[in-house]
Amino acid sequence: MENLTDLKAILHSKRANIYYLEKCRVMQKDGRILYLSEAKKEYQYWNIPIANTTCLLLGTGTSITHAAMRMLAQAGVLVGFSGSGATPLLMATEIEWMTPQSEYRPTEYVQGWMQFWFDESKRLETAKRLQISRIEFIKKVWGKDRNLQFEGFDIEDTELQTMFTKALEEIPTAYNVGKLLQLEADLTKKLYKYAAKKTDQIGFVREHSNAEEANAFLNHGNYLAYGLGATTLWVLGIPHGFAVMHGKTRRGALVFDVADLIKDALVLPWAFICAKEKMSEKEFRSQCLQNFVNHKALDFMFNQIKEASRHYSKDGNTLS
Repeated sequence: MENLTDLKAILHSKRANIYYLEKCRVMQKDGRILYLSEAKKEYQYWNIPIANTTCLLLGTGTSITHAAMRMLAQAGVLVGFSGSGATPLLMATEIEWMTPQSEYRPTEYVQGWMQFWFDESKRLETAKRLQISRIEFIKKVWGKDRNLQFEGFDIEDTELQTMFTKALEEIPTAYNVGKLLQLEADLTKKLYKYAAKKTDQIGFVREHSNAEEANAFLNHGNYLAYGLGATTLWVLGIPHGFAVMHGKTRRGALVFDVADLIKDALVLPWAFICAKEKMSEKEFRSQCLQNFVNHKALDFMFNQIKEASRHYSKDGNTLS
């Protein structure tokens, strides 16, 4: 059995793995977490390096033992139950995670978050800063990812520059969260159109219930991003219900706010590229996870939420 301290030696912001499993049994054996699958009447065991894992999604045909859940909790791994292909998370529109319980998570971030959260104007300003960071992250990722550039996603493209410039001009003047959500949706629709044009999928329509490949890949990739968002908030000790932008009556709304920081940069273009290439769901998932690692998505999310929680001092002034 590994030392419990060793299981948390790798910071969550540096962990490399997200797992989606289906048609298998997850168990603890000899101090390790394994999943058991059956192939050609032979049982095969595979190891999950939980100390380097952020979250585990269990799809159809899975089961998990009590001992395995206990060890996953000790390692700080979030466990979610989902439908086939990692989407949707069960309960459909809710963010449902079995989160490890710990009395030793830091309190500074939730205290900082609550200092501004009850002030509507500060919530709006925080949401604006997150939306600006989202756009800057898209520009950064698309500007240096040679694979995206090869597929035609050129950050110097006048069309992209125009839509980003317009969004960055309009975000600071948004008078309420509703207007900000509208601006977010408008930009994402333009990015869908741009990606569809670059991948010869003209006429694409975003429909969450559509099993057509680009739509299915967008759903799948977005749920992986939700896993990173949920991990970020759990580690920092900020409850998922204290959203700054999405519906504040939904328990998991802040997860959506955090996931939005990376979805358009890392999931959106590859959903269209992988659909064009007729990739399998497994291949698309691998591409998404590699993107998260290559572009340090979890690091970025952690830093943005830390900065947001520290932005206001106790007297209401911005921290220097």
